[in-house]
Amino acid sequence: MRAAFAAVLFALLSLIPFGSLAQTGPVVADVPFAAAIVEENRAQIEKPSRQTIGPVIAALAASGDPQALVILSAWANRGLGIRKSDGAFVLIAEAEGGYALRTLDGTDAGIAPRADITELRPNAGVRGVIATALVQFQLNDPDRARRADALTTIARDPAPELLAPLRASIEAETDPALRAQKDRLNRLLTLRFDPDSATRIAAIESFAGDLGLDLRGALNPLLAVTRRAAPLGTEIEGNIARDLQPGSDLTETEAYDLLVAANLAPARLTTAELKASLAANIVDGAVAGIPLADLNTQSARNRAYTALEVVGSVPVAATDEEVTQIVADHHFVETYSEPDTAVTSAAQDVLTGIEVKLAAMQMADLALDALSLASIYFLAAIGLAITFGVMRVINMAHGEFIMMGAYTGYVVQLFIPNYTLSLIVALPLAFLVTFLAGVAMERLVIRHLYKRPLETLLATFGISIALQQLAKNIFGTQARPLTSPAWLDGALSFNDIVSISYIRVAIFVLAILFLLFFLWLMNRTRLGLEVRAVTQNPSMAASMGINPDRINMLTFGLGSGIAGIAGIAIGLFAQVTSEIGQAYIVQSFMTVVVGGVGNIWGTLAGALMIGTLQKGIEFLNPSNTLAAQTYMILFIILFIQFRPRGIIALKGRAAGD
Repeated sequence: MRAAFAAVLFALLSLIPFGSLAQTGPVVADVPFAAAIVEENRAQIEKPSRQTIGPVIAALAASGDPQALVILSAWANRGLGIRKSDGAFVLIAEAEGGYALRTLDGTDAGIAPRADITELRPNAGVRGVIATALVQFQLNDPDRARRADALTTIARDPAPELLAPLRASIEAETDPALRAQKDRLNRLLTLRFDPDSATRIAAIESFAGDLGLDLRGALNPLLAVTRRAAPLGTEIEGNIARDLQPGSDLTETEAYDLLVAANLAPARLTTAELKASLAANIVDGAVAGIPLADLNTQSARNRAYTALEVVGSVPVAATDEEVTQIVADHHFVETYSEPDTAVTSAAQDVLTGIEVKLAAMQMADLALDALSLASIYFLAAIGLAITFGVMRVINMAHGEFIMMGAYTGYVVQLFIPNYTLSLIVALPLAFLVTFLAGVAMERLVIRHLYKRPLETLLATFGISIALQQLAKNIFGTQARPLTSPAWLDGALSFNDIVSISYIRVAIFVLAILFLLFFLWLMNRTRLGLEVRAVTQNPSMAASMGINPDRINMLTFGLGSGIAGIAGIAIGLFAQVTSEIGQAYIVQSFMTVVVGGVGNIWGTLAGALMIGTLQKGIEFLNPSNTLAAQTYMILFIILFIQFRPRGIIALKGRAAGD
C-alpha cells in the first residue's frame, strides 16, 4: 500500500507546475502541510475557478498529508468555511445553534453561529476537479466500496491524469473483481492517453473480439473525423481517413459551407442580397455600366455584381456559378482526430472485428426474440388448435379465455401475497376456471351450431364482446398487475447484446411442457385416441362406441383450459385488461391456419414462422409496428394461396373435410 501511495504521489507531483508549488511557500512550523497549502492559496480558494484552482488541488493531493483528503472532501461537500472573527479556515458541520467547527488539522473548535461563518461553495467545475483528486485517494482506500466508487468515477469521466495513479494501485489491489476492473480500466485509459504509440496499440489489440460498450466508447473518439478542405495541389496535413468527392460523399452546399467556415471562400450570395446590392448601385439607369434593360437574366445580374466587387462597391460574395467553380478548385478529406496512423489503423481493425461479431450477436438476439415470441404465440394458439382442429369451430371468444386466465392469476395474488406460491396456485386454478367456462359454452351454444360455421363465428363473437364487458364491470377498465416472482426478474444475459428476460424463458419452458403434455395426451391416453378418432372420422368413431358429443365437450374444455394457462403466462409481462386476449386472437388463428389445421407440429411450425417473420419485419422497420403487422398478414395471405393446407397438412380422411 505504501509503495502504491508513493507511486501516486510521484505521478501527482509530476502534474503540478513548478510555479504552483512555489506559490504554496514554505511550511509553517507546527502547521500540517495540507493546512499550509490552504493558507498560502487563500485567494484562489476563496474565489476559485476551474482554470486557477487545479494546481492548488493537485498540491493538496500530492502533499502526503492524510488530512488533505478530509479537507478536499469537506470542500467538495460545502463543509469548508472561514471564521469571520480571525479569518481562519475551518471544517464545518451542521449543529444545533449553528456550525460545529474543527480546525484543518482535525481539532475540535467548538460551536459557532451561522452568522460568524462564511461557507465556501465551489461551483460545479471546481467540484469536478476536486472529485478527480479524491478519486486518486480512493483508489487505495482500505474500504472496498470506496475503491469501487473510484473506478466507477474513472469509467464515467476518464482523464489522462488518472492513468498513472490507476496503474500504481493495481499491484496493491487484493480484491480479484476490483483488480480485474482496474486492469480493464487501465487498458482503456492506456489506448487513449498513453504517450507511447506501441503501448497504445498493444492495449487496443488486447481487446480484439471484445463487445463491451466501454471499449467502443473508448475507441470511437480515436476514429472521430473532421472534414477539411484545401486548394488543389495543396497537401492537407494530418491523419487522413479518406478523400471526399463533392456530389457523392458530400453535397455541393456542404462542400462550400466547409470552405466558407475555413475562410477559403467568400459567403454565398443570396438572391435577396443580389437584388438589394444592384438596386443600391443604379447610376444613370445602369449598374456597373450594364443597362437595366439588360439585367433580365441571372447571368447578367451576376456579371453586374462581379463588376461591383472589382471596384469595391459591394462585399465579396459568390454567385452560383462561382460556387461551383470554387468547389471544383478544392479537394476535401476527412482526417482523424487521433494523429497517430498506427493507432487509428489498429483501432479500425478491432472495431471492424467487433462490428462483424456484433452483427452476429444481433442476429442471435433477434433469433432469441423470435423464439420467445413464437413460444407465446404457440402457447396462445395450442388451445385453439385443439378446438379448431378437432371440432372445426371458429371460436372468436378464445382470446377471452386468455383474459379469464390472466384475471384468475390477478385474483389469486390478492389473497396470496407470496408471488411464487400464488403462481403455483393460479396455474391449475386458471385451467379449471377456463375449462369449466369452455364446457359451459360448448354445452349451451356451440353444440347447437355444429357444421354451421357462419352462425358459430357470429355467436362466439357476441360471447367475446359480452365477456369483455363483464370483465370491465367486475374489474374496471384500469389495467391490473400480475406480478411475477422475484426469481423471474431480470434477464439472462450472454453479453451486452444478447439477452432474454427470465419471464420469456419461463414461457418458453412452459410452451415446451405443454407440447410434451399434448403429445403424451394424444398418443398415450384413451382420451387422446378417441380425440384422434373423432378428428379423422366422427361417423366411424361413433360406430366404434365413441361418443363424439362427449369428446367435443372435453376437447373444447381442454382447449379453453390451456388458453387460461396461456393467460397467466402472458399476464406476467403484459398489463391485465379486458382486451388482453384480443392482442393474440388474430395471431393465434394465423398460427393454426399457417401451421396446418389439426396438427400440433403444424401449430409449432406456424408459431415459429409467424414469430420469426414478425420480428424480422420489425427489425427492418422498427419505427412502425403497425406496418410490420400489415406486411406479415399480406405475406401469410400469399402463403395460403400457394399452400392452403398449411405447413404440415393433415393426412387421412379428415384432410378432405
